[in-house]
Amino acid sequence: MALQFPTRAERPGKQPHTPSLQRREIWPEFQYHAPVLERLFRRMISEYAEFQFYAWDDEREEVVGVGNAIPATWDGDPATLPDGGLDAVVEERFSDNPPAPNVLCADQILIAHEHRSQALSSRMIRRMAEIGAEQGLGTLIAPVRPNLKDRYPLIPMERYIEWRRPDGELFDPWLRTHERLGAGIAKVAPESTRIPGTVAEWEEWTGLAFPDSGSYVVPGALVPVEIDRERDQGLYLEPNVWMVHPPAG
Repeated sequence: MALQFPTRAERPGKQPHTPSLQRREIWPEFQYHAPVLERLFRRMISEYAEFQFYAWDDEREEVVGVGNAIPATWDGDPATLPDGGLDAVVEERFSDNPPAPNVLCADQILIAHEHRSQALSSRMIRRMAEIGAEQGLGTLIAPVRPNLKDRYPLIPMERYIEWRRPDGELFDPWLRTHERLGAGIAKVAPESTRIPGTVAEWEEWTGLAFPDSGSYVVPGALVPVEIDRERDQGLYLEPNVWMVHPPAG
């Protein structure tokens, strides 16, 4: 498979995507209703096209992976990475007077199902860091969504990130991939994505019934969803893990 990794600035316009990347179920349904990204994601794509890129398969002439990132500002102190994670970074970048960026913040990397387990995720992370360095943003920070955490929703993220395999490597595959590329865990972002909704909306998004107020384990969620029937509100606060990659080059 011959791959190129052009940015949207280099290859603008709509590109053909492999079918598995076009399916809405690539994320749990509730993830498509995060207010900050619903409101600002399109602006991020259009206004920062030079930081969005594809894994382009020359043989198939289609996109088999997508990487999204946004310039950010950080003073280098792990403690100051925002508890609000990705939501906080995106909102700050589109505020009225955003500070000058000095790092690149990862948003997401999506890889077609049939192209996983081919080390493409590592290549995508490296390409994201290269793009940042080319634009003068030499450090890549990432609010990582551990991809096995939804199997352990009752375990606090602070404990989960300490789990390691017998060989000493991190238990979670996505955290492990970042660590293998030199990234270190800085802290947990306890409210990286905030998704509110009515009880009816959460029932629609999950296909579950919530007959009483309380904490509910929901497929695909990293922590329980809090349901308050008296207020007709469901709230999901997704924790992510801040990881910091060494400066490119």
